[in-house]
Amino acid sequence: MEKVLFICLGNICRSPLAEALFRRHVQAQNLTHKISCDSCGTAAYHIGAPPDARSVANARLNGLEYSHRARQLQPVDFKNFTRLVVMDDSNLNNVLIQGGHVHPSITKMRDFDPLAPGSDVPDPYFGGNKGFQEVYEILDRATLHLLRHLRKSI
Repeated sequence: MEKVLFICLGNICRSPLAEALFRRHVQAQNLTHKISCDSCGTAAYHIGAPPDARSVANARLNGLEYSHRARQLQPVDFKNFTRLVVMDDSNLNNVLIQGGHVHPSITKMRDFDPLAPGSDVPDPYFGGNKGFQEVYEILDRATLHLLRHLRKSI
């Protein structure tokens, strides 16, 4: 079973949205028996909080309903997940510091984005609705390409 963990800073904007979009793609392709996912943050700012209301509202405008409770990356995550997918270089560094240097598969989300491979997923937290829509489009595209990549090995 492929187990994917999406990781951002606070786990209220980017990573829970990536989780929800990826889960939708997995379900649409009838792969829930082969692929699962979750999300977390590298910081403890929002533990137990729901996703940012602006992110949820934007997802709803795009036809996606989701809920989540923020959690922080834990040492056990390095053992329980087969792939760690971070949203930006800062979180990549945080994951490596927290023990990721021994994990076999850590990638950036946009490594799977054909429009900007290797780029960061911008943090929409301090931006407006346009920023949340941009992140939605990036994550929808990148999670679909991640799934296409994973299908080759499952």
